[in-house]
Amino acid sequence: MTQIETRLAELGVTLPDAPHACMANYVPFVVVGNLVHVPGQISQNAGGLIKGKLGADLDVAAGADAAKTCAISLLAQVKKACGGDLSRLVRAVKLVGFVNSTPEFTDQPKVINGASDFLVAALGDAGRHARSAVSAASLPLGVAVEIEGSSRSARDARAPACGFPAPAAGASRAA
Repeated sequence: MTQIETRLAELGVTLPDAPHACMANYVPFVVVGNLVHVPGQISQNAGGLIKGKLGADLDVAAGADAAKTCAISLLAQVKKACGGDLSRLVRAVKLVGFVNSTPEFTDQPKVINGASDFLVAALGDAGRHARSAVSAASLPLGVAVEIEGSSRSARDARAPACGFPAPAAGASRAA
C-alpha cells in the first residue's frame, strides 16, 4: 500500500474504479511528458449523480461535498494513468472547477475548496495546486460540479511514464 493509499484509508476514502469510456468523443486522460491531464469529472457518489444548482437547490457545504467527489474521481483517473501505482504521483498541478450556480451565487471558490481541501488532506503539500473556480449556467446531466485537473508524475528507469506501456527489452523510448 502506498503512502497516498494509506492516507486515503485514514480518511475513509476508497477510490472508485476509473471508467474506461467517456460520455463523448474524448479520452479519460492524456499524458504529455510527466503531466497527466484528466478531463472534467462530474459530481457523483455511490448513490449516483449529485445534481442541483448552487444558490437554488444546494448550499455551499453540499457543493463542497460534491466537489470532493470530483477530486476523488480525478485521483482515480490519475491512478489509472500511472498504471495503478499512486506512488508515481508527484503533485497536483492545477484544477479548473465549474459550479452549476445561479447568477447571484458568488461562492464558487468555497465550493471548489471541497476538492482542494481533499487533495491537500490526501497528498499533503503535494496536493497544493493552482486553481480556477467559475460559475456555469448548466453542467452535463444537471450535475452540481465538474472539475478537471493536471498532475505531475514521476519518471524513472524502473517504471514507464504514466500512461505508457514499458518499452520492450532493449528498446528505448523518446521522452
